[in-house]
Amino acid sequence: MNPRARMTVEEIARRLDIGRLAVYTMLEKGIIPAIRLGRRWIVTRHAFERWECTCGMATGLQQRTEYKVT
Repeated sequence: MNPRARMTVEEIARRLDIGRLAVYTMLEKGIIPAIRLGRRWIVTRHAFERWECTCGMATGLQQRTEYKVT
C-alpha cells in the first residue's frame, strides 16, 4: 500500500483545524472512518476524503429529523 494512501492523526487534525485529542475522540466514537489495529489507527485517504465531502453523513440515506410535539 502506498504510504500516502494513509493519513496520520496530525494530518487529519491540521485538515480539520482541531487538536490531536479531538481527532482521537472522533476515531474512538466512530465519527471518522478508520480501522484500529492494536493501539494504532489506520485511516485511508480515500475513506477520509469521502467522509469529508459528505460531512460525515452516509451517502444515499436521508437525515433523520425528529419533531417534538408540544
